[in-house]
Amino acid sequence: MTYTRPGKTEYYLGIAEMIARRGTCLRRNYGAVIVNDDQIISTGYTGAPRGTKNCIDIGSCYRKEKKIPEGERYELCRSVHAEMNAIIHASRRQLLNSSLYIVGLSANGNKCVKNAEPCKLCKRLIINSGISTVFVGRGKDNILKMKVEDWIKNEKEWFSLETEHY
Repeated sequence: MTYTRPGKTEYYLGIAEMIARRGTCLRRNYGAVIVNDDQIISTGYTGAPRGTKNCIDIGSCYRKEKKIPEGERYELCRSVHAEMNAIIHASRRQLLNSSLYIVGLSANGNKCVKNAEPCKLCKRLIINSGISTVFVGRGKDNILKMKVEDWIKNEKEWFSLETEHY
């Protein structure tokens, strides 16, 4: 068997996948890695705010109990998203023109989230942070690359207040 060295995108997405395994959500867990000039600046995973109990600790998920569809009503969730956690642990100077790598896993960690991408709120934070590119691992050989400047140009496509689904 011949060893194939992963490219940098696959390398950083692999790290994001490992970070996702630290997540504490009972539905899905995400891992995020922010990289600038080929240096990891910050990481984050899905989890409740510091000092508060995680869903895995209390054994329940309010959104799951109320049958709230995935991608809706995140304000009712205990968790802070992986992208948010990664952004708040870095300075804006470090984040300018950086890349964000994200992987989402099912709660049991067995499957990649195939339609993963940042939610509306995370997109707003990513725009304001100065991150320029987002890579989302959606399974083997399925990588979504997004330019943040395109979100700004096409804000009506994702920034509708009428729909809650991300």
